[in-house]
Amino acid sequence: MKKILSFLPKVAGLLFILSLTGCLNYYQETKLYPDGSGTMHIDYWMKIMNPESEKVIESIGLFNADSIRNEFFSMYSKIENVVVFKDTTDSTTHAQIDLSFTHIDSLNKSTAFADAQFSFKEGAAGQIVFTQFIPPIATGFGIDASKFFVTYKYIFSGDIITHNAQEFSGRTLTWHYALSEIEGGKTISATFRPFKLKETPIWIYVLSGAVLLLVVFFLFSKKRR
Repeated sequence: MKKILSFLPKVAGLLFILSLTGCLNYYQETKLYPDGSGTMHIDYWMKIMNPESEKVIESIGLFNADSIRNEFFSMYSKIENVVVFKDTTDSTTHAQIDLSFTHIDSLNKSTAFADAQFSFKEGAAGQIVFTQFIPPIATGFGIDASKFFVTYKYIFSGDIITHNAQEFSGRTLTWHYALSEIEGGKTISATFRPFKLKETPIWIYVLSGAVLLLVVFFLFSKKRR
């Protein structure tokens, strides 16, 4: 999230925006496959309270589709979709990004994730250790950091062994922090035993066995004749 915020050229501009809007939230949902590839959906949003803050935001490009594409661009990932819209029900402006990647470590090469320190490495026998760093985000000018939230949701293709998430359901882990809780930075982590990439379905074995039995039966019947 720091880089999403830091593609604002000046920190003072960001603090000015936050002081005018009151809150900014970030949501990231990632499906991670056994080989390190996967897909990611990102949604960040804020309230724009007046024309002054809207002008600053427009000049920075926080909700400009072209600027967003530039920040998330990487040779090893593909931006599938970028959508910017206003939600009239709560007066928020949203930016949503969908991307796919060949290996999650490669996202470190994009500007938006330069400080994320994604890591996907082999651990104990048959296990993978995944980590992502959430950098500290400076606030000031009387801004209440407890009103800004970040959420990271990961869906793993495997059995989860250990983790430091707040929520755990099946193969899904969720981390949720207020900016005031991030302090000097947080590292989210999980160890999982990945499913086999190309595991042969049981019905293939059953069908093969049935065919083999038919062949053997046919051969024995032919010999008896």
